[in-house]
Amino acid sequence: MGALDGKIALVSGAGKNIGRAIALHLARDGATVVVNGRSDRAAVDAVVAEINAQGGQARAEMADVADEAAVAAMMSRIGALDILVCNAGLRRQTAFLEMAYAEWREILSVALDGAFLLARHAAPLMVARGGGAIVALSGISTHLGTPQRTHVSASKAGLEGLMRALAVELAPHGIRANSVAPGAVDTVRGASAGAMPAGLGRESGIPLGRKASVDDIARMVRFLAGPEGGQITGQTMHVNGGAYLT
Repeated sequence: MGALDGKIALVSGAGKNIGRAIALHLARDGATVVVNGRSDRAAVDAVVAEINAQGGQARAEMADVADEAAVAAMMSRIGALDILVCNAGLRRQTAFLEMAYAEWREILSVALDGAFLLARHAAPLMVARGGGAIVALSGISTHLGTPQRTHVSASKAGLEGLMRALAVELAPHGIRANSVAPGAVDTVRGASAGAMPAGLGRESGIPLGRKASVDDIARMVRFLAGPEGGQITGQTMHVNGGAYLT
């Protein structure tokens, strides 16, 4: 039996890269995984098919996490939830002096507003199940003050604050909340994300000598979501090979 047998998990932004890896790791340990995406249905369906082909259980849910009506409808369809992974986010690189308010809001609406909406509508389902775990994906850039990513850094800093607040407020209901902050990760970057910010992607600046794999990140999320992380809440777990030390 897997450690997550009988658990129901939702992973947002799970059609590729880190989100896909998280969905696969949760499913391999027995969780029934709801694979969420916003627009790329083919990618989401591919992850669902991959999980099911490996003997796991998964289903697709397409919803824009920045749209409250869409989130509420998705949670209603799911009906029960034990694990929520807030992974959906957008990456842009724009100089602050050139940044429009519309772009600022676009980034925050997905990473921060989306996490609020997911948690707000997931928490009652977790309360009904006697507890649960929320894990949000932050990042190293908010801790290093990376240029041209003011909006991304602000959204991730807010995300970590949200998790700390939820950790305290939802603890009486048996719900834990944590953040995982990856460093440089070996993923396929979308065109809109631009090149890796200077300094973040140089392996010479990582004491362990390599970028993280998506599985490195997924294993930490899986740990926090499962019984092994039962006494951990309100924390930001850094997975960066020593590039940033707390």
